[in-house]
Amino acid sequence: MPKLKTRKGLAKRLRVTRRGKILRNRAGRRKLMSGKTGKRRRQLRRKTTIARADIARTKRAMHT
Repeated sequence: MPKLKTRKGLAKRLRVTRRGKILRNRAGRRKLMSGKTGKRRRQLRRKTTIARADIARTKRAMHT
């Protein structure tokens, strides 16, 4: 059986931690940043884990 291919578009957007959690960037950082408060901009910089409902599907797509 051939090797399974990773979905590269997805792999570039996500990162898997050592414990297996999947991190993603937060939405809302592309434009209109001047209208957001400094606190909100700072919080948008941090990464967050993906939703529990998406974990199985994402791992299957990334073949981790």
